[in-house]
Amino acid sequence: MKFQITNILTCLIFSLVSININAQDISEKQKENIQSKINFNISFAQTNIDNNEFYKAQKDLDDALQLAKQINDNRSIGLIYSKIGKIQYIIEEPMEAMQSLSKAVEKQRFAQDDINIAETYKTIGNIYLSRKEYEKAIDYFNSAEQIFEKHDLSEFEAESKLYIGQALFNLGNYTEAKTQFEDAKDLAKRYKNKKILSSAYLSLGETEAKLQDFANSEIDINEGFEIAKLENFPNLINKAYKILSDIHTNRGDYKKANTYLLKHIKLNDSILKIKRSYLSADKRLDKQYSSPIEYQKEKEADLEKEASSTWLEKLTTILSIALITILSLLTLSLYKNNNIRLKSNNILHKKNAELTIAMEKAELATKTKANFLSTVTHELRTPLYAVTGLTNMLLEENPKQAQIQHLKSLKFSGDYLLTFINDILQINKIEANKVDIEPEVFNLKKKAENVISALNNSALDNNIKLHLEYDETLPTNFNADQLKISQILINLIGNSIKFTKNGDIWIRIIKHQQDGDDYVVRYEVEDNGIGISQEKQKNMFESFSQGSIQINRKYGGTGLGLSIVKGLIDILKGKIYMKSELGTGTTFYFEIPMKKSNEIIVEQKANYFNEIDEIELNNIKILVVEDNKINQMITKKILNKMKLYCDVVDNGEDAVDKVKNTKYDVVLMDIHMPGISGMEATKIIRTFDTDLTIFALTAVTIEDKMQEFDDAGFTDIISKPFKQEDFEKKLYNALNLSDSTAT
Repeated sequence: MKFQITNILTCLIFSLVSININAQDISEKQKENIQSKINFNISFAQTNIDNNEFYKAQKDLDDALQLAKQINDNRSIGLIYSKIGKIQYIIEEPMEAMQSLSKAVEKQRFAQDDINIAETYKTIGNIYLSRKEYEKAIDYFNSAEQIFEKHDLSEFEAESKLYIGQALFNLGNYTEAKTQFEDAKDLAKRYKNKKILSSAYLSLGETEAKLQDFANSEIDINEGFEIAKLENFPNLINKAYKILSDIHTNRGDYKKANTYLLKHIKLNDSILKIKRSYLSADKRLDKQYSSPIEYQKEKEADLEKEASSTWLEKLTTILSIALITILSLLTLSLYKNNNIRLKSNNILHKKNAELTIAMEKAELATKTKANFLSTVTHELRTPLYAVTGLTNMLLEENPKQAQIQHLKSLKFSGDYLLTFINDILQINKIEANKVDIEPEVFNLKKKAENVISALNNSALDNNIKLHLEYDETLPTNFNADQLKISQILINLIGNSIKFTKNGDIWIRIIKHQQDGDDYVVRYEVEDNGIGISQEKQKNMFESFSQGSIQINRKYGGTGLGLSIVKGLIDILKGKIYMKSELGTGTTFYFEIPMKKSNEIIVEQKANYFNEIDEIELNNIKILVVEDNKINQMITKKILNKMKLYCDVVDNGEDAVDKVKNTKYDVVLMDIHMPGISGMEATKIIRTFDTDLTIFALTAVTIEDKMQEFDDAGFTDIISKPFKQEDFEKKLYNALNLSDSTAT
């Protein structure tokens, strides 16, 4: 009564004061007064919540909410909505509770009120728990727990761990649930939270019973039961009765099971009556209609009071009640269904709009990412073309002995940067499903030997011996994507070389399965290097993942190699496994389906232009279209080394004029140039010369622009920086100098 009188007086005083307050111009002093009133109402509401006076608490919170909105206090608004949502959850209004809690989260995020947002998350988690949506419940409890951990509030973690355990238990994950209950028990003990402690003991005992640990189960259930009785926690006593009944039923002790079950039913009825008393009159009526059995029981009691009436009157009363009940239920059902349908439609429209916006954002982000990668790779590849080209030239021009090591270091850095760029592009293509399988006939053993030969110098630098073991029952030739298989082997062997010193690496190629010409080939790459811990093995195939920061700094690398390997093996419809121990070494296994081929492989030429007569080469006219002076010089020198000579122009307009006035055999066309681009220049040339060989000599990402190159009329594409042998081969074939031995 005292609290009520105080509350009424405070409201009257504040109402009189608030008349003189202009909502547009509230002074700091007035804000302080309003804030004090808000805090008082919230505190008073919490007292009513603790005393199960939920509708009084709701009134206090509604008043506080109006005041908080008046001064735009997001922190208080969020807290009030959170408490309103909790009340609505307790009195079984889950839809209304979710709406209030969503508003609470929105305001609390804006106010950066981490502690209270964690409490809101717990309530949302409880709603999902009651709906049996356990995965969603766990997500919210985990979010709450992370916030408590962040702010070092261990005393609040016990409840979250308890709820996570309950969700896991309902999902059948008893081992994980037991861990959560044990953690909750330890925290509750530490901070003397008897209610959580009792519940944790009971849940732990129930879980241990599921895990067949009956001795500990009985101890923990009794411990939780004693605390619940001592502290008078009726809900937990009721839970204990139910758990004990279930356990004794499973043991076949039906007498004890029945005793506990009767106690559970009796106490449960009492709790339900108390719970119903929390509801308003209209909610009680709604509960009656939503629970026909309870309603029927009440009506049967009413009928017993009419025992003195005649049989006909009784029959009439029964039929009337039945008819009214049926009509009421039908009306309520139609009303609820209509409300549910309207709410569902609103939610669907809202979600559809959100998904549309999210999809548009994702598409825009994808396009932005693709454009960014295309621009960045072009800007990086162009100077890299100069770095690698000039370095190779200097190494071939008899540099001083003291300069050789510097030039090799420069070449290594350029190659490393190029590899990194290519790895990023490869990962991007794999994630975008833009990598196609390109099968060709090749000699598998020779391919493996070539890969090992290419990596042998790196192995020798670490004092490593490479061993190839090839299963002789395998065919010589296969029809498969040899480029991707090479890339997988290079990445895995290179990875082993990086993490092995003074050791051995074994590369094994074994027949795993055979069905006619269809084989499953098993590859193994084993080293005796530093090995990988069990914890780190879980993430080894993720992008930018390495063992640790220290490993990254010590051994280098991008952490993309194994991610690329996994992606390529998936594309080839294969499988990969690994086995590793710290200090012992690592073995990677992968299996790929491959098809045997009986086709004869024709050897390619090693040096395409060495055997061609110099007079014949002097008659070849090549036009280089390139705006970068350094790249002009490099391309010209590469051609001169092949005994080929060229004209050079630095823009598209001059290229068109040159081709009109001079007969060229090949045009090497850059793409990005001032004036008209290489694309536009090629399109113009194709209007008057459809047979001229035009190569796109470019640093752009080829795969993303392939259709554009085809539409513009390019004969082929050479990506900068290019490999000398690839460039020679394409040029050789384009000039019609190939004979029957060339491929």
